[in-house]
Amino acid sequence: MAAFGEERESWLRTKLVLPNGIPAHDTFNRVFQLIDSKHLTKVLGEDGQALLDHLEGQLINIDGKKMKGVSPTSTGNEGLYILSAWVSEQEFCLGQIEVDDKSNEIFSIPDLLDEIEIKGSTISLVALGCQTEIAKKIIKKRADYLLALKANQGSLFEEVSEAFDQFQGEIHQDKWEADHGRIEQRSCTILDAKSILGPKKLKEWTKLNTLVRVQSKRTINGSTNSSTRLYISSHTELTAEKYNEMVRKHWSIENKLHYHLDVTFGEDDSRARTKNAPQNLNILRKLALRRVAKDDSKLSKKKRRFKASLNNQYLEHLLRL
Repeated sequence: MAAFGEERESWLRTKLVLPNGIPAHDTFNRVFQLIDSKHLTKVLGEDGQALLDHLEGQLINIDGKKMKGVSPTSTGNEGLYILSAWVSEQEFCLGQIEVDDKSNEIFSIPDLLDEIEIKGSTISLVALGCQTEIAKKIIKKRADYLLALKANQGSLFEEVSEAFDQFQGEIHQDKWEADHGRIEQRSCTILDAKSILGPKKLKEWTKLNTLVRVQSKRTINGSTNSSTRLYISSHTELTAEKYNEMVRKHWSIENKLHYHLDVTFGEDDSRARTKNAPQNLNILRKLALRRVAKDDSKLSKKKRRFKASLNNQYLEHLLRL
């Protein structure tokens, strides 16, 4: 940042008041250590809301990412976990919260839900977030849920697995063919939860209305892998095709957020490791990624960022100045 400021000082002075010139590297470091991350997180949410009138019908994926470079020499490399709320259709981060470690994500999800406006949206979570209290909070905030179901839910997982073996539901099938001999087939089946599960389970899980099974088969260069995933949802009127689409979109948080934080912005190589600096810079990267992603250029996001560092006019275009 200091090097960029020194090289672009004349241009920056047309946008900013710089009575003391460009801050030094150590000054930037101290400032980002001291800024309360809650304030920048609020900016992140407000910035997203400014781009979106409402969240009605939107899918919000919640998942965590480890910043590996935060404590690279510590025993076990605990790093820093950031739990993010990602609006998949619009491709922006609505909010985030710092987590002590991966195992504590389950306790941080309710806190993140309290920090963001989710009315009218659908919250999708991996199996770690498939908890009765989390489902209850989502419904209380007038949203819907799509929760991945695994063996950690014991009897519920067994009942849902057996239901799909015994009953015939609505089915949607898709097939994609990509380059390099890659073929993917996916089948999504849905069942009415209230006609299958007992009253005890339905009472435990607030507004549990639909059971979802997604079976996928992926063939790459003649080698085939198959998987089956189960979900529970509060929705009542969605089709199997829509559920299939939502399950696929959940992983956009990995492909379009976490991937670019590491590859486009080199987050894991960042040497800002102490106090609030790692989380504050993570927020700034998300704000920057949002603007880079909105450009309609055919360049990759990484090349767009590089071009912006060379061309002031293109940088102003990205920043909408």
